[in-house]
Amino acid sequence: MKIAFIINSIETERETYTTIYLALSAYKRGHEVYLISVGDLGYTSDGHMVARAKTVKEHNYKSSTTFLKDLRQAEDVNVSSVDLDVIFLRNNPADDLNERNWAQNAPYIFAQIALKDNVIVLNHPGSLSDAINKMYFQHFPEILRPKTIITRNPKEIHEFFGEQKEKMILKPLQGSGGTNVFMVDRKSKNNLNQIIEAISRDGYVIAQEYLPKAKEGDTRLFLMNGEPLHCNGKYAGLRRVNQPDEVRSNIHAGGQPQKADVTEEMLQLMQILRPKLIQDGMFLVGVDIVGDKLMEVNVFSPGGLSLMSQMYDADYGAEVIKAIEKKVYYKQTYDREVDNVTIATL
Repeated sequence: MKIAFIINSIETERETYTTIYLALSAYKRGHEVYLISVGDLGYTSDGHMVARAKTVKEHNYKSSTTFLKDLRQAEDVNVSSVDLDVIFLRNNPADDLNERNWAQNAPYIFAQIALKDNVIVLNHPGSLSDAINKMYFQHFPEILRPKTIITRNPKEIHEFFGEQKEKMILKPLQGSGGTNVFMVDRKSKNNLNQIIEAISRDGYVIAQEYLPKAKEGDTRLFLMNGEPLHCNGKYAGLRRVNQPDEVRSNIHAGGQPQKADVTEEMLQLMQILRPKLIQDGMFLVGVDIVGDKLMEVNVFSPGGLSLMSQMYDADYGAEVIKAIEKKVYYKQTYDREVDNVTIATL
């Protein structure tokens, strides 16, 4: 198959990123792989999505380092949605916030054009467009989520702070990777107005119930086709342990990765999550769990899969590509009789 991965930019990719891991997994399985930066997308007068892309051929890559290096150095090639079987949307819109606002929605707009050429688009672009900020999380059942308000009104945030016995989490509605996430308690409440002002400069503020178990870190799990991703009986999960006095458990914020103990309670949360993911055509997502609550559902570019594969000696990337191969088979068999939302999670 011919599969294109749409990313923020080839220059900002790293060999440890999940997208590069998945692209190399597809390449190793004999598929034609293209990397497309958001800024290289386009539309032709005859109604097709086009792009300048990077691709490599006829080389036996043993590491993602040399694979990415050769992709960066490769000459641009022109590719059209007419030529592709699959487009995998892996850009993170939060990375373009305030810097390249034009780039945030662009992949989902162009990918919807590609759907007209019968290309499989993962995750479903219409749903991704609706999930551009953390408000998407509020559409999942309340039983899954911490108590939350979203507002720009400081008075409402102060009232919520009191209801939460003067301990809560504040973060921006748009953003990722633990940027501008604060834990406010009695000791730091004198800074509350300043924190609200800083976050609200860029939009709405999320005020969220503080979960005591957050001190122990969180667990990142991958779901594929609405089910926990696994390989040889090993779930694709990662426990991230916070640094002392650090509210964030993100790896780039100093969180220490460990093997995850995937419990029946976690699996039950995933089952509750599943119907909405299926309905929205969310093929591959990452979820972050603290205690018995979901903290985040990352439907854009969840990371950590390469690290998990090394940690468990399990080829999760191959499992993901095998699932996509099945989708291509279904598409070839049914043509336009089955829509993209359905194909995305079959």
